[in-house]
Amino acid sequence: MRDDKELVESFLGPIRECAEYRPAFGHSDSAGVDLQGFLDLYGGDLFYAWIGLDTPLVYAAHKAAGGLTSVYRQIGVGTERLLRDIMKDALGLSSEQTSWKYEYSKGGGKKGVHVLDAKIAFDDLAESRRTVFREWLSSTGPIVGLSNKKRERIEGVVFEIRQGYKSADSKRQNADVRFGMSAYQEGLLPTLLILSRQVSETVVERYRRDNMAVLTGTLADDARTSTFAFFKHVVGYDLVAFFERNSVAIKCEVRKIVQGLLGADQ
Repeated sequence: MRDDKELVESFLGPIRECAEYRPAFGHSDSAGVDLQGFLDLYGGDLFYAWIGLDTPLVYAAHKAAGGLTSVYRQIGVGTERLLRDIMKDALGLSSEQTSWKYEYSKGGGKKGVHVLDAKIAFDDLAESRRTVFREWLSSTGPIVGLSNKKRERIEGVVFEIRQGYKSADSKRQNADVRFGMSAYQEGLLPTLLILSRQVSETVVERYRRDNMAVLTGTLADDARTSTFAFFKHVVGYDLVAFFERNSVAIKCEVRKIVQGLLGADQ
């Protein structure tokens, strides 16, 4: 099992990239525009200069807004890496064993590939842990409306991992439902693992109606609905204890990055 230092690095590595964030202002092929570049750009735009937008305050606002969006996105990447690393180590699985993807039609004769965040096939598990997963599946079935006949065909779980899910974006929902249908075709239970409690209840209810398991960051001791309880009782790793042990170090780095995004000093 990787030690805490390695797991913290799995989580923080992607987030550190946000420290270098600069708003692009339409220059998508660049590394972003610094403060002087912004002042030249907006100062040279007669309309924006006339109405007073050529100021460091506007640059700072753009940097903070875009930077925070980037932070949330990279927290999602860090969350995905962390949980996948823990599952691999705790369950003795390889990268190949935890990989899963499917092909779908994009229309116009084109095909797309959706790569999921992690997969656990029951046959890849040690017997004792396999029993735990099958018991979890049996108890989760009624929550997601899974019939006994359909449950008997399930031979594993495939995960989409998120840090939170506040958006009710229809495009993302449709992609998730498509993933769920594809997972069932392969005999896998589609499961969303979410670390935060910041989720859209409307989306959660829809996914469960579509026979998808959804676990969130609640501390309720219920492995059917709580990501933390699932890791403790099913995966066999205390995720709450990990974050409690490392909260000070993680918090220090994240806040330093956020603080840097609030200024116009680039």
